[in-house]
Amino acid sequence: MDRGDSESQERLKRIHDRLKKSGFSALNDREIIELLVEACPLRQWKKPLGEYITKFENLRDFLSASPQELEESGFCPDCVMVELLREIPARVLKESIVGQPVVKSAEDVFKYLYFSMRDIDEEVLKVIYLNNQNQIIEITDLAEGRASSSNVDIRRVMESAIKYGAASLVLVHNHPSGNPKPSKSDRNLTRDMVFAGRIMNIKILDHIIIGAAGHFSFAGEGLVEEYEMDFLDFRIRGTAEAKLKRERDMSTAL
Repeated sequence: MDRGDSESQERLKRIHDRLKKSGFSALNDREIIELLVEACPLRQWKKPLGEYITKFENLRDFLSASPQELEESGFCPDCVMVELLREIPARVLKESIVGQPVVKSAEDVFKYLYFSMRDIDEEVLKVIYLNNQNQIIEITDLAEGRASSSNVDIRRVMESAIKYGAASLVLVHNHPSGNPKPSKSDRNLTRDMVFAGRIMNIKILDHIIIGAAGHFSFAGEGLVEEYEMDFLDFRIRGTAEAKLKRERDMSTAL
């Protein structure tokens, strides 16, 4: 055993002892990371354990690190431990809200969405499917990349809603920039989804944008209702124009 490994084992023992004596709250982020690293295979073990994690300032940085960042820090590129540590809490949070009324579990829904989406490096569109009782049926990822009406297959979203027997949907996507302010394409996508939903008799309850700085709700800002009214205006206008055309055609025929 070399000196680096010996130092690491001694430090880990001290952390383990303090954890047993005083509990999880007695450890700082760096010490928690060291315990997690203990379960991750390293490509090498020739220096104190703490030196492998110097680039990670806190626990969130470590858990959100990309495979490339982990490999550069000395971790085996095939290690799945960090991915499991990221995904297990998200799975538990998801299981706690499926089957629950979305109104009563709104805070839990946001916790799941924020936890599972805040550190993703690319845009991901999630769709929450709800039944007639506003209970969550399922949550799926339907698109990756820029969430816009040109990139999101609206027909696929509607087909999935029919597959799950959904009465309504909540759209959610993240902004890797951290700023949840909606872009023009975000607004266009929401409008197009509301229009498609009205045609298919599937209500779009909300479109939520997740960012590190917080979130933006189209329903909360009154925009979903505005797009609903736009659809009704178009429909009324189209009906009136069709009626006028029929009357003109009849007059011409006479």
